[in-house]
Amino acid sequence: MFYLPSPRKEEPQLNQVETTAPDWPTRLRALAAKARDQRLQAFYGAGVVDGDTPISQVPLLALDFETTGFDPKRHGIVSIGLVPMSLQRIRCAEARHWIVKPRVQLESQSIVVHGITHSDVATAPDLARILDELLEAMAGHVMVVHHRGIERSFLDAALKARIGEGIQFPVIDTMELEARLHRQKPPGLLARLLGRKPVSIRLAASRARCNLPHYRPHHALTDALATAELLQAQIAHHFSPETPIQELWK
Repeated sequence: MFYLPSPRKEEPQLNQVETTAPDWPTRLRALAAKARDQRLQAFYGAGVVDGDTPISQVPLLALDFETTGFDPKRHGIVSIGLVPMSLQRIRCAEARHWIVKPRVQLESQSIVVHGITHSDVATAPDLARILDELLEAMAGHVMVVHHRGIERSFLDAALKARIGEGIQFPVIDTMELEARLHRQKPPGLLARLLGRKPVSIRLAASRARCNLPHYRPHHALTDALATAELLQAQIAHHFSPETPIQELWK
C-alpha cells in the first residue's frame, strides 16, 4: 500500500460513513451482460454471494497494491499481493505476489517507500500479461482491502488503459470499518481546544489497537496479510461471524 513519506500528510478522509450498501449480485450480473472482454465476462459471471450471507460463509481475498503514487489517472501499479482467507483461516500457501511494470515512470518518492526499483520493474511483466491469473484468483470472492480508493480505483484505471473497459467489484474496506468505530462522532470542544488529533485509521495503527504484531509496511503481500488479520480481529471484537456481508461491503 502506497503512502508518501511526509510527516505532514493528512489521514485519508473516510469520516463520512456510507449507509447504503450496493446490491452486488445484481450489479455483477448486469456488468457480465455488458462486458466485452471475455476475461471480464468470466469474472463477473462468477458472481458473488447474496447480501444476507453471514461473513463467516463468504469467500474472501485480501488484496493490496503498491503504486507509483496516489492518483490512478497519473500513476500505476508496481506490485500486487493476494491472500485467500476466511474468518477462521488465512491460506498463506495459496498467496500470490507479482511485481509488474507500470506504464509510467517510477518516482523517487515511491521507490523510497516500497523499495521497488527501476531494475526490479525493467524485466517485470505488464499487468496485461498476468490479468488472466489475477481475475481468475479474484473471481467469486469479496476483496478485503485497507482503503478501497487505492485497489479498486487503480485496477479500474489500469484495465481501462489496457482493454478499454474498467472493473467493479465488492470490497470490505478495513479502513472504513475503523472509521465507523472511531470517526463517526466529531471531536468534542475539549479535544479541539487541546489540539487532539483524530484517531489514526492507518493499517499499522489499526492493527496496534487490536494487539496484532507489527509488520514492516509497504510490501504488497505483507500488507495483504496484515489486512486479512485486521479483518479477522475487527469481526471478533466489534462485529460477529453472523454479520450479513451487506453490512460490511462497499
